[in-house]
Amino acid sequence: MSDKKKPEGLDRRGFLRAMGAGAAVTAAVPLTATEAQAMKPPGDEGKARYRESEHVKTFYKVNRY
Repeated sequence: MSDKKKPEGLDRRGFLRAMGAGAAVTAAVPLTATEAQAMKPPGDEGKARYRESEHVKTFYKVNRY
């Protein structure tokens, strides 16, 4: 047997084992999440902002829409 001391911390196999365990935990998180709910915008944010004004009509006419 050799007289070399093992380095402190993770070796390559331990590192890969820890990465695999971390990936498994990360993959399991979305499965346990609850369903997202839509936010209702306050005030006038939900209203349409588009208005067909004269310059918009001119643009349509020039570009043959």
